[in-house]
Amino acid sequence: MATDRASIQALKNLIAETDLILSTTVPLPENRTPRCRELLRAALALTDDILKQQRMTPSELLGHKGGSATAAKFGPEHFREIAAMRQKHAGGRPRKQAD
Repeated sequence: MATDRASIQALKNLIAETDLILSTTVPLPENRTPRCRELLRAALALTDDILKQQRMTPSELLGHKGGSATAAKFGPEHFREIAAMRQKHAGGRPRKQAD
């Protein structure tokens, strides 16, 4: 099941509200309140981490590869040729010829 950003944000809000309720109530016996709050803070940290990871789209993740796939295909000479074309402004389409 795919999770969208809004549902994770809603989960984060529910956890935060539960933590707020526990912080304002009478402490439970056997040290349960601090343990519950500790677990809720861990859950908040996890949801924050998931939200941060979702900021990057799959295409952005693929873009981090850089030119490694191109380098494997064409070799380093390919990049030298492109750099030379850029320096001479020789890249792109050829100019139209006036007839």
